[in-house]
Amino acid sequence: MSDHLDHRGMVMDFADINEVIKTWIDQELDHKMLLFREDPLVVVLKKHKQPCYLMDANPTAENIAKVIYDYAHSKGVKVAEVRLWETSNSFASYCR
Repeated sequence: MSDHLDHRGMVMDFADINEVIKTWIDQELDHKMLLFREDPLVVVLKKHKQPCYLMDANPTAENIAKVIYDYAHSKGVKVAEVRLWETSNSFASYCR
């Protein structure tokens, strides 16, 4: 969401978004166990060198959407909302 478009007539090119956000999601979240950092499984998984992403809150779809939103915002992506689809007709979203 923006009041201004760039020289291409876009808020931001999807390729630019993919470069920043999708790359981070693929590296940090994909194929990892998402856990609340105080979950007792963290110790066991780390002991067995299993890939984890530790969150400051319960890893609900809503909180995962917030993590992605916060990351995008921290990278200067003008994001209005992040939707995390669980199924073809079920999603959670986060916006400020």
